[in-house]
Amino acid sequence: MSRIFYNIKQAFLQIGRNKGLSLASIFAITAMMMILGVFFVVSVNVNLFTEMVKRDYNTVEVFLKDDISDSQTKQIMNDLTGIDGVTEVSYRTKAQALKIMKERWGESGYLLDSLGGNPLPNSILVKVKSLDAADNVNKLAIAHSGVESTKYYKETVDRLAKVTNFMQISAVVIMIFLVIVSVLVVSNTIKLTVFARAREISIMKYIGATNWFIRGPFLVEGMIIGAISSLIASGIAYTVYKKLVSVIGMKVLTMLSSPLVPAGYLASNLVIIFLALGIGIGAVGSIISMRRFLDA
Repeated sequence: MSRIFYNIKQAFLQIGRNKGLSLASIFAITAMMMILGVFFVVSVNVNLFTEMVKRDYNTVEVFLKDDISDSQTKQIMNDLTGIDGVTEVSYRTKAQALKIMKERWGESGYLLDSLGGNPLPNSILVKVKSLDAADNVNKLAIAHSGVESTKYYKETVDRLAKVTNFMQISAVVIMIFLVIVSVLVVSNTIKLTVFARAREISIMKYIGATNWFIRGPFLVEGMIIGAISSLIASGIAYTVYKKLVSVIGMKVLTMLSSPLVPAGYLASNLVIIFLALGIGIGAVGSIISMRRFLDA
């Protein structure tokens, strides 16, 4: 225990001697984590929305051509009803579609009155149990000559999946770059401390101190810098995100029928991720800075 307390005491003394460089390291790592935090927050919410879409958007909308006859419409509805996995088939007129759109637009719904006519098509709504059933409905519907196009949640899910994958890959690439930069910043900060204590380190080695005994305070210093940066980044991310949720949370729920991830859940995960990342960056930076002096 005395060894641990010695390392911690020496680490704080070294941070105090190099306040400017230590603060620079803290700001650099904090900035890096904030950038990663943005990617993490957006990615988590996009994943949540994707899952909500998969669960709730279980309707395929089949848009009909204006010149389609009633008999053709009934035939299409009968064909779609017979598909395995279809639970309900209903008809929506263009007037009903326009009314629904006005309701969704809320206070701005009056703008649709200036269209001069109703540009929306009549449509058939098909409720399905699974994605496979939606695919089958889509294939059968577009084969009919009276069908203009179809719209169903698979297209939305596919787009969201692409966005999520792109964000995850981008986050990994950016994280690798920023981690390398942060490690170098920490390494240079501690390296200056090592230079200042070069004579002391030489004496310690001369009297038989092991490399790890010498390295201990510097290793703890880097870990402390990383931990402080992690807590600052987590606090800022939590505060900003909580404010955003309170301001736009209900608007997002109204527009997308999907809530934002709770701030508390997000914060607990961010703290764990940031602490592990920050402490790891500090430790690696410290080890790199000592290699030249300890031949390790």
